[in-house]
Amino acid sequence: MNSLREQILILTSTPIYAIIIGLELLLSNYHHKKLYSWKDTAANVYLMLLNALLDLLFRGIYVVILDFLYRHSMFSFSHVVVYWVMLLLLEDFMYYWLHRFDHEIRFFWAVHVTHHSSEHLNFTVGFRSSVFQPLYRFLYFIPLALMGFKPMDIVFIYSATQIWGIFVHTKLINKMGWLEYFLVTPSHHRVHHASNPKYLDKNMGMFLIIWDKMFGTFQPELTEQEYQPIKFGLTKPIEKETPLTIIFHEWTQMWKDVARKDIGFKEKWNYLFGPPGWSHDGSRQTSEEMRAEENGGVPAELQEERVISSKF
Repeated sequence: MNSLREQILILTSTPIYAIIIGLELLLSNYHHKKLYSWKDTAANVYLMLLNALLDLLFRGIYVVILDFLYRHSMFSFSHVVVYWVMLLLLEDFMYYWLHRFDHEIRFFWAVHVTHHSSEHLNFTVGFRSSVFQPLYRFLYFIPLALMGFKPMDIVFIYSATQIWGIFVHTKLINKMGWLEYFLVTPSHHRVHHASNPKYLDKNMGMFLIIWDKMFGTFQPELTEQEYQPIKFGLTKPIEKETPLTIIFHEWTQMWKDVARKDIGFKEKWNYLFGPPGWSHDGSRQTSEEMRAEENGGVPAELQEERVISSKF
């Protein structure tokens, strides 16, 4: 039943992907907007296939682990609607923290950076997967199995919300009215993919934006009159993009940092598990440091307090 449900999801979503990508490609050409490039799209497909293959190979292991924990779960659900609504909310909540830690801890950013390395934003960038994420993503879903959610139902809901996650990778859809209040929209996700300091590490949700609003990582998309135009990609682009460097460039740099002879254990630890951009000598900047520099040396939180106080 579960495998059939997932097969139906794949069969229905595949033609939808083909249609929206085709429409976006036609509209971008019609309006003379360079939203696609052959090289970038090929890289997106390449990373998607590697991620899918690894997920397929590893699925047998993590499903067995989740199934063992499910059999020792603490709760059970008697109402089917409550079961699926709670699973949707809780899976999206756990994904928010997975995504947030992928941005805030360098070891995991080294995996996730591939998804942000494109300087374009189109529907195919949604397939530009974090190749090694399937090796640890299931850890965030362990609490769901312990709460009484079936492993394959967890996998199904994750796959279903991924469909929405693909849809928000576009520049052609503007703000979506009242949906902006609770759903992740293309406007929200453009902010997430931006490399402008104000936008870094914001809007981590996949389906619901409410988690970002609750935990302080929400940032609305501003007009060009309010802020600078969005620039997509990394704050420091990959010097030479190849099939290997696109996946391993951050791992290579991280190894060089950790292997330094002039630093101690604390510095090595921070190069592994500190925020991306952390450096022992200040030669690089974290996203918070970039924001503070953009604000004239004032941290973003204090900058917001000044704006609020100036209104009274």
